[in-house]
Amino acid sequence: MSGEVLKGEHESGICPDALSFYAGEVKRLTDAGIQVGLVIGGGNIVRGRQLAQTGIERTTADQMGMLGTVINGLALQDALERLGIYTRLQSAITMREVAEPFIRRRAVRHLEKGRVVIFAAGTGSPLFSTDTAAALRAIEISADVFIKGTKVDGVFTADPALVPDAKRYLQLTYQDALEKDLHILDGPAFALCREHVMPILICNITQEGRLLEVLRGTGPHTVVKDFTNSVLA
Repeated sequence: MSGEVLKGEHESGICPDALSFYAGEVKRLTDAGIQVGLVIGGGNIVRGRQLAQTGIERTTADQMGMLGTVINGLALQDALERLGIYTRLQSAITMREVAEPFIRRRAVRHLEKGRVVIFAAGTGSPLFSTDTAAALRAIEISADVFIKGTKVDGVFTADPALVPDAKRYLQLTYQDALEKDLHILDGPAFALCREHVMPILICNITQEGRLLEVLRGTGPHTVVKDFTNSVLA
């Protein structure tokens, strides 16, 4: 999920209401027995790419952005634990006083014990986006699906905000997503998912209860996978 969702209606920072909302949405999943690993960006605090445009060296700017994801991860951890959900925050950048280091086997064990694992600090390396970090972690923990949380109900034939009669894809092949240049994820993230046949589910996470509906197969969404053909809803 983008860090920007946590700012709510504010220009930046963390909105308590938004934080509580998304923590509640995660609780719906854990109450249903679903194992959850979270990757969140830091765009509500600092965006490395934008900082680089101001003259800050790109590697330094990206490191600042990765630290922003740790702040968001701590906020989510606190909000989830106030709801009685056991969590672990794992960071790709070592900061033992704040978070565990990312260790794949440990992350999987936490998930098996019903804990929500929050993966922070991206990949630990500059020049990689939150999308890439999320795809990498999903593959590493052998997730069933990589969910890209957005503000729309899936992938459409055109921008639904500009084209009212745009059609939503129910299922989409990796090849069609590439050929139609749909920009579902950034390039490295999409390539990782395609190579490792990781299903990508795109849905609207701003609607209360929608995420659980989608995982139960009832809510509007799009799945990108190695289908034989794409299908419009």
